[in-house]
Amino acid sequence: MKNILSLLLFTLLFSSCKLTDNPSVEEVEEVANAPKDTIAVSDKDENGCLASAGYVWSKVNKECVKGFSGIQLNPANLQTNEDETKSAYVLFSEDVNQAEVFLPNDANSIVLTRKSEGSPWIYQDWQLIPWKGYVLKKGEEIKFSGDAEIGHKVLGSDTEQ
Repeated sequence: MKNILSLLLFTLLFSSCKLTDNPSVEEVEEVANAPKDTIAVSDKDENGCLASAGYVWSKVNKECVKGFSGIQLNPANLQTNEDETKSAYVLFSEDVNQAEVFLPNDANSIVLTRKSEGSPWIYQDWQLIPWKGYVLKKGEEIKFSGDAEIGHKVLGSDTEQ
């Protein structure tokens, strides 16, 4: 008798605890109808590139690329530049006949084209000249230059970051 009574009591306690774990219909509806305290923010540009992760659209390669990838060209008046936000970056098409230049503080890239191997890439008054790496000129003024190595350089080190 004691065993049956204990079993009955245990079952009753167990089932009553189980009932308190499940929310009532009213509670479920209240949560579902509560105003949402979130704002949907789209961090993607018109091409689907995730800007907060540093991606931009490459017109030449037709894909999202890291903004600071490619060949780094430092400002002509600041060759020891370690601030990559002041540098220009160059990406080439697969056939290397187009060079896409990402300029600092400019949302849009420019695409330069060359007519033959060894000649400069040109767009309007911009020229990208292969000389001791690359030199980027606007008109007759040298704006940026750098070696032909890809990636951010750390001065005083022989490794890339």
